[in-house]
Amino acid sequence: RLYQIPFGMPNCEDESEARTLYLVGDFSAPAEFFVTLGVFSFLYSMAALVLYLRFHSLYTENTKLPFTDFCVTVCFAFFWLVAAAAWGKGLSDVKAATRPSTLISAMGVCQGEEVICSAGTTPAMGLANISVVR
Repeated sequence: RLYQIPFGMPNCEDESEARTLYLVGDFSAPAEFFVTLGVFSFLYSMAALVLYLRFHSLYTENTKLPFTDFCVTVCFAFFWLVAAAAWGKGLSDVKAATRPSTLISAMGVCQGEEVICSAGTTPAMGLANISVVR
């Protein structure tokens, strides 16, 4: 929800007053899907672990239970792949929306002919990239 993030933009004409620029984009859906699927996968893993360890005889005697477990695991694996792809796309969109050159081009004060605007630093996205790999 980048549209909720204010970005202080300097006003070169009146030094005392700064304007507020709001970023563009809402990339929360892929992140929420990724996290929700991770939580459900964890809960299912814990339930399966209890079933395997505590009710081992029930699991070995019933022929439908292992097949059901296999089908649910395959579904989780498929949805995990989809969620990782969606989060990867969402992250690349966040990077594009917060790229310093994009922010500079959105600032009205940087559009003058004799004005030179440059980014102070490039944002570090290493941990965000790692979240997609997991």
